[in-house]
Amino acid sequence: MAKVETRQLALINLAHCLTHYSLLILPTAVLVMARPGGAFGPSYGPILKLSTGMFVLYGLFSLPQGWLAARLGRKALLGAFFFGTGASLAAAGAVSSPWPLALALAAAGLFAAIYHPIGTAMLVDAAGDRPGRAVGVNGVFGNFGVALAPIVTGLLAAHFSWRLAFIVPGLICIALGIIWARTPAMEHHLAHRNRRPFPAIPPALVRRAVIVLLLIAAVSGLVFNAFTILLPKLLADRLGDNLLPLVGASAFVATLCGAVTQFSVGRMIDRTTLKRVFLPLSLVLVPALAALAVAHGIAVVIVAGLVAAAVFGQVTVNETMTARYIAPAVRARMYSVRFFVGFLGSAAAAPLVATLYERTGSLVAVTLVLAAFAVVTLGCAVFFPDRREELNPALWEEVSGAAAIAAE
Repeated sequence: MAKVETRQLALINLAHCLTHYSLLILPTAVLVMARPGGAFGPSYGPILKLSTGMFVLYGLFSLPQGWLAARLGRKALLGAFFFGTGASLAAAGAVSSPWPLALALAAAGLFAAIYHPIGTAMLVDAAGDRPGRAVGVNGVFGNFGVALAPIVTGLLAAHFSWRLAFIVPGLICIALGIIWARTPAMEHHLAHRNRRPFPAIPPALVRRAVIVLLLIAAVSGLVFNAFTILLPKLLADRLGDNLLPLVGASAFVATLCGAVTQFSVGRMIDRTTLKRVFLPLSLVLVPALAALAVAHGIAVVIVAGLVAAAVFGQVTVNETMTARYIAPAVRARMYSVRFFVGFLGSAAAAPLVATLYERTGSLVAVTLVLAAFAVVTLGCAVFFPDRREELNPALWEEVSGAAAIAAE
């Protein structure tokens, strides 16, 4: 692999880490920000709701990214991600009242919306016929962003200030943007690579895969985001909120299970069909979320690790679905639609967690609601095609030929 391509892929992976990190700063910082007499009020729920605009824009602005990429180029858009997200996070660390914080977070969500449709499409195109490992490695970076957010935010907020918890990652994001701007575009290098033509998959199977993909996107977007938002507070309630660094470390350990799973799943799906990986993960997720409602002490960390493994493992499977069933020419647009649908689900996560916590005084109801949504994902896993042609695309020609003969 060319040196320029290696650097681009590294920056794409780091951008994935920063995307998820930036979205999860507030759920830990709020544990310090919420105090009597503070500028943002004494309660967890109202402060957490300030992130609603961030997740709404994160979903809405993923939709036009395929259209923008065709006109501005993927490299320019990812540059806007680095600089825009970084500046917005730095601004969030400088404000002193609720509404400016909500606006700064909303701006961060708007720029963070660029990453998944653009970065994932670039990554899959570079991976060629076996995207599983590349998607798995990329997923690990995103998972590290989720895992690092509570522990680093907790340390910065506890020992310095919650403001630095926003400003430091913002400056890192801007620095990576400068490196990205100085790196040549990858599309030029990929255009000269000999690549196998995308196979002609029967339209009925493509429609079936797309229906499942979009339904999964809506449900898993909510489950994924709600789990990552509630995890710091859940651990604080079950382990003791006076030990913020311990809470962050516990969240890191639990989420690290997801990173290990994503890498393992990425390697597995290059060797087996998607359904044979997707179904077992879905079978684990439902009871694990239900158990999270009642687990305490060290058990809550273990169960949270199981939930993280299933949730993040499914992300790798879902992204590979698009790579295997959607042609490269329309892949960026499909990623835009898929992430738009998924992020609409994820936008409901913050108000869901905040509202149910305010009404019940605990996170038990939230985890049980998420378990119910996970049943839908299990149904999608059962319905998804199980085709050996996924591993040998040349076999799709035989299927298409047989279908044509049968139609005559």
